Order: sequence, then structure tokens, then C-alpha cells
Amino acid sequence: MSRHSFRATVFCFSFLLAAALWAAPGYAISKDFNQTVPLQPCGTFELQNVNGPVDVQGWDRNEVEIHAVKTAKQQEADLDRVSIEVDARPDAVAVTTRYPQNEGVEVAVEYTIHVPHRVRVEHIGTVNGMLRVTGLENVEDLHTVNGDIEVFEAGGNVHARTTNGNVRLELAHEPDKAGATAETTNGSLVVAVPSDLQAEIEAKCMNGNFYSELPITMESTERPREMHGKLGGGGAPIHLRTVNGGIRLIVLRSSV
Repeated sequence: MSRHSFRATVFCFSFLLAAALWAAPGYAISKDFNQTVPLQPCGTFELQNVNGPVDVQGWDRNEVEIHAVKTAKQQEADLDRVSIEVDARPDAVAVTTRYPQNEGVEVAVEYTIHVPHRVRVEHIGTVNGMLRVTGLENVEDLHTVNGDIEVFEAGGNVHARTTNGNVRLELAHEPDKAGATAETTNGSLVVAVPSDLQAEIEAKCMNGNFYSELPITMESTERPREMHGKLGGGGAPIHLRTVNGGIRLIVLRSSV
């Protein structure tokens, strides 16, 4: 099985599991949302969700395709109390999930988004749910609390943070001076980079091990479970941090 096939199988299983949970008694009320808006290739995109996974994929069209499924736990009327707002301009698109203030509404929103390959993703966030990004050159801030983060075929300047979940990054090229970050509290990190990457590595794992397939020139180990080193001659920083979990730095391999 190819690497892409394996990733697709794992991701589909995660979505099917989530769908099965929401399909249990009391979770079967759903409503679709679909909207397509134009966006310049070098424009910006951001999305903020609360409950539910987000899957963002790059494509060759100069437009953003938004598909969302709202699912209510108890009442069909709750679906209309949670809105999806799309602020669309020629050079920027922002999607926001709005819940009523000071009211408990048990509704999940699952997003599948297509954006131009060269768009700059400023922020994608959710609270309870997985984040997955594929085929985008400029990904900046990714944030969830309860869920994994997966980034495939991406540029180097990714900043991915979760609290309860694993992080996997595939960096197709080295980051610029802003660097890249992968951070979690309860989970493991896997970061795949080109074999000739030049970078400064900072790794912290309190209750876990650090492993690298690439040779690292060690500069310091300031305290237990913390190391600083260089890949090649060094370059932009890559920060890797976890508390309960391990860190693996591996070679980015072709899917063919």
C-alpha cells in the first residue's frame, strides 16, 4: 500500500468513526452547507470552527469551495442556531462557525474545503476535532485542542499546535527565517523533511524519546529531554515540543 493510500485509509477511518458516533441515537440530525467563492491565487484564507474536524485541500482553481455538514445531537432546531459565516473578498476569504452566546447547543460542524494551491493559509482552528491540510505551499497557524493535526505536501513554515493529539508534518522544503513548529502536550510528533534540509533543530520531550533518521550535529543538551542541534550547516529553526509522547524526525519519501 502506498503512503498516500495509507494516509487516506487512516483519515477516512477517523471520519467514519466520528460519523458513527454522531449517527448513534440522538445524533442523526444533519444539514449540509455549500458555497463557492472566488479567491486570487496569492490571497489569504482562514477558518475557525469549534466542534468538528476540518480538511483543507489545495487545488488548481482560483476559488474556494466550502462544504460543511452540521449535525445536531438533540433537536433539529439547533442546526439553525449554529451559523456558518463566509467573509469573501477577491484577495481574502474567512470562514467562521458561530454558536449562540451563553447557550449550550450540541452541534458539530465538519468541514471539507478546497483552496488554490498558492493561497496563504493564515489560520485554521477548531476545539474538538482533527485538522488535515494537503497540498498547500503557505500554511501558517494550525490549532486544535482535542484532535490530531496532519499536514502533507506543504511548504516549510507550518506552526501546528494541539493539546490532546498527535502531530504529523511533511515539509516539502526548508522554512524561511520564521521557522516551523510542531507542539502537543499529550501526543507524539512525526516530522518528515527532505534529506538535504538545512535547519536548526530544537526538540523537547519530557516523557518520551527523540529519534532522527537524519544526522544531527549536537550543539547542546541544556537539561534532560531537551536538545539543540543542526541539520547540515543549520538554517531556519524547527521547534518540536511534547510533554507526554515521543518525537521522530524522518526523511520525506516519495509516494511513488
